[in-house]
Amino acid sequence: MQFEEKEFAQKLRDYAELIAVHGLNVQPNQLVHLSGEVAHRELLLLLSEQCYRRGASLVQTEILDSRFSRQRIDLSGDEYLQFLPDYIPAKYNYFVEHEVASAKIVGPEYPLIMKGANPKKTNTVRKAAYESRKRFYEEGIDKSRVHWTVVAASTEGWGARIYPERSPKDAMKALWEDLFTFCRIGNGDHLEQWKRHDDELQNRARHLSSLGIEELHFQSEGTDLRVGLSSRAKFQGGRSRSTRGVLFEPNLPTEECFTTPNWRACYGKVRATRPFYVNGELIQDLQMTLQDGEITSFSASQGEDVFREYIQSDEGANRLGEVALVSVSSPIFQSGRVYEEILLDENAACHIAIGSAYRFCVNLPEDSTDDQFQELGCNSSSVHTDIMISDETTRVSARCSNGEEISIIRDGDWDFE
Repeated sequence: MQFEEKEFAQKLRDYAELIAVHGLNVQPNQLVHLSGEVAHRELLLLLSEQCYRRGASLVQTEILDSRFSRQRIDLSGDEYLQFLPDYIPAKYNYFVEHEVASAKIVGPEYPLIMKGANPKKTNTVRKAAYESRKRFYEEGIDKSRVHWTVVAASTEGWGARIYPERSPKDAMKALWEDLFTFCRIGNGDHLEQWKRHDDELQNRARHLSSLGIEELHFQSEGTDLRVGLSSRAKFQGGRSRSTRGVLFEPNLPTEECFTTPNWRACYGKVRATRPFYVNGELIQDLQMTLQDGEITSFSASQGEDVFREYIQSDEGANRLGEVALVSVSSPIFQSGRVYEEILLDENAACHIAIGSAYRFCVNLPEDSTDDQFQELGCNSSSVHTDIMISDETTRVSARCSNGEEISIIRDGDWDFE
């Protein structure tokens, strides 16, 4: 037992180092912002230490508890739901202006805390929060002025959802081991192993971008979906480069190559292959039909009303903002588990996202206007939610600008290399 505890402690330290080095790539004299739940404090402490060791000027840690969010939805007067004090947008504007490194730790201690919450009130709070951080998303994230990363930490509450047959503590440990495996920790030089994996993603994304893909065609049981791309679309995989010229990893782990679709050129029917959360409510067995780029009908065995409210929350919420390719060779898919956390589940399957698009996946000058992006079908919205749509039966083909049709994925696995 003592050996196991020492081994776990070393893996957790290696994980924190991976986040600081490859995730954030903290630079000397850089301000660092970390956020996570109370249950994430051990990882937060180790990550803070690693950031200081890399020369951070200050590591600011924000401790969250989802129970406070539920209290506001249930108890606050409707007239206060949009209220946010001025210091909140000021803080996020400061992050952009000073090019901070920002890590968000996900992994709920209370996975079902938002179950049954009023969807209208939840959307009101969410949209107000988005507006207060809009510059952070548009400049910090989309234009990579900020080194940002999203990572996961195991908790007893989350672990019990994934490993219900085990005790809460054993379930948490099992989930930690999954996270370590997905991030290539525990089997040699974790930093070098992650770099090799990242290089593979980069090479695959460059190859996809070179094909001149005009349309992706997804086919499997319940899915016959065509996703059009603009002539300026490019694929992204693995690390990004900030405006200061520093490489960082937006997601740890990651297995996807993704791009921004032309939302107007998306049509067909699609079936979600994994459940996913919207505003804390689980959406199960979703099926959708898209016409002229918009969701025209849908059904779900669970969460249908919540999903309806969500896609009606603004004009772009029922359009596509992302399409991503993921092989069944992904260790997350190979685990055979659904993790009920989008950071993991989106890296187990091909997916589409409704809502806002990533402008860094469109080849336009940095000073391009909103109208120029919109002309290319780059969607704008206050929401962004990934919906997994592939499994081991999925076929994906690409129609290219030279008229050629190429098989990209066959039986869920890469077929173009």
